[in-house]
Amino acid sequence: MSESVYKIIEMVGSSPVSWEEATNNAVKSAGMSLRDLRIAEVITLDMKITDGLSPIYRARVKLSFKILSD
Repeated sequence: MSESVYKIIEMVGSSPVSWEEATNNAVKSAGMSLRDLRIAEVITLDMKITDGLSPIYRARVKLSFKILSD
């Protein structure tokens, strides 16, 4: 019987361009130190607005990656 174990973490990516780019930034950053990324689930989207200037798009992403398999 083949068994696998996955860990789930949350990260927040940001971008001055779009929520899509913010999500991609979170996944790219995770991929720099984690191997075997499996699923990315967007949990929330928001914007940080400072002094009425251009917003910073933020995406909270839940990521899973494999840590054990037979």
